[in-house]
Amino acid sequence: MPVRLGDKGQSGFDEPLALLCDCHRRIERFLGVLRHAATRPCDGDLDQELRQAVVTSLEYFRTAAPRHTADEEDSLFPRLRDCTAPRGRVTLARLEQLEADHEVAAAGHAEAHALLDEWLTDGKLARPRWERLVVLLEELEVLYWRHIAIEESELYPLAAASLAREQLAAIGREMAQRRGLDPGGARHLGATTRQS
Repeated sequence: MPVRLGDKGQSGFDEPLALLCDCHRRIERFLGVLRHAATRPCDGDLDQELRQAVVTSLEYFRTAAPRHTADEEDSLFPRLRDCTAPRGRVTLARLEQLEADHEVAAAGHAEAHALLDEWLTDGKLARPRWERLVVLLEELEVLYWRHIAIEESELYPLAAASLAREQLAAIGREMAQRRGLDPGGARHLGATTRQS
């Protein structure tokens, strides 16, 4: 189960909404790796391949996932709040819930990652701590499933229909800059490693 950060995505910064969807696929994939690890017996160390996959997944959630949250909260959501399209009024009411989801996810990840770090360091995890890890990862999976469904079925289509081409281009530029990339020089998020 080799997992690499920086795999070339399907979309580029010139397609920021599609790029956000690509990020969702990475979130789902890396969370799946953590869930898979939690199915292993907690009284022993993870095998080398799974251990490396967990390390890579933790790195993704600590470094790249916060950039995705910033892409939404600092670039997309403010533009949607300023949008006056009649169709958007109901969907825009969801922005506060989506922002709250980001906070809940961050707290869940912090606790789960501490437990996974303990497992990686000690080579085992006490059963009550492993059971807590399983619950945390299940809760994150449910949260992401609902959260991503709302964004991809309601919010991103609203943005595509309501935001001007220049606004979408500005979001793409901000996403690139958030990753330390030249917006004109790196078409794909995966153009450099560890930039998801």
